[in-house]
Amino acid sequence: MNTSTDIRLREGASIAGRLVMSGCVSVVALFFTPGLFTHDTLRLVISVVALLVGARVVAGIMMAPAVVWIITPDEILIGQERPFGKLRTRIVAKGDIAELQVRGDRGHPERFAIFLRLASGDQLTSPRIAEITHTNETSRRIAELLGTSLSVPPANPLDATNAEIRIGEPVRKSGREEVRMGILVFASLYTILYAYMLWKDPSPSLPTVILPLIGYVVALLLFQSAHRFAGESWIVRHGEILIERISRSGELSADAITDRDIESIFVNQPDEGSCSVAVNLRSGKTMHSPDIGTETETQAVSDEIVRRLGIAPEKVRR
Repeated sequence: MNTSTDIRLREGASIAGRLVMSGCVSVVALFFTPGLFTHDTLRLVISVVALLVGARVVAGIMMAPAVVWIITPDEILIGQERPFGKLRTRIVAKGDIAELQVRGDRGHPERFAIFLRLASGDQLTSPRIAEITHTNETSRRIAELLGTSLSVPPANPLDATNAEIRIGEPVRKSGREEVRMGILVFASLYTILYAYMLWKDPSPSLPTVILPLIGYVVALLLFQSAHRFAGESWIVRHGEILIERISRSGELSADAITDRDIESIFVNQPDEGSCSVAVNLRSGKTMHSPDIGTETETQAVSDEIVRRLGIAPEKVRR
């Protein structure tokens, strides 16, 4: 049954997307094949390992199931399909649901899924809720559709209902001191190792003398810029973005950005890793938010920033 009130939760890439990802991995793996035809043992081992890893990644991409939950007022239709298998379906009637919860991902506090406990004792977890900034609204709609009570969902730092949306972990003053302590420990161990080398060789060569000095200079520069490693946090309010970070003196500072300061806003998608929201300022500087997640999730956050700050459409790059 398909109506406008249905809610669909999906997980897994399309067949075309899988083929593209598998093709890219295969091309990278094929670069190592010449090593199979050499008499160099090291190159041979590297080639074999690379090909085995590539085959494992391709198999994982192609064999991962695509899952969809279609939630209607009467039931939940669960479909699961593998690229080389039949479509498997399961219907969960509304009356079979004993408990409905919204559960978060421990590693990603802004990602949530629906957890069901059935009267039979079975436990089911849905694909991740795609509307990363509307988790509360989506989970409430699901509970209303199924006529089931919903436990209080975990706090979502990116939900649009929050007065403040926080991107990234709160900045800790102790972060700067922890980084500095780590640098001091490393420098101490480095000094002990250098002293041992001088004791073993009282007449060291010029490179042996210069390299440790370079190491100390690098350690000093890192020590002075330790505040940069404490991270930063974006707090999106109605009308402004507060960017919290640790200053060089170790104090918590916050810079405010409004629509008047913004030249353009877009989703920054690196070759690897999570996406982030990027803002080009009129001053010529580009600010990048802490990593958020997939392109779809990051675009949802970017859209919410645009709405809250009242950014003009011509400033939004897609």
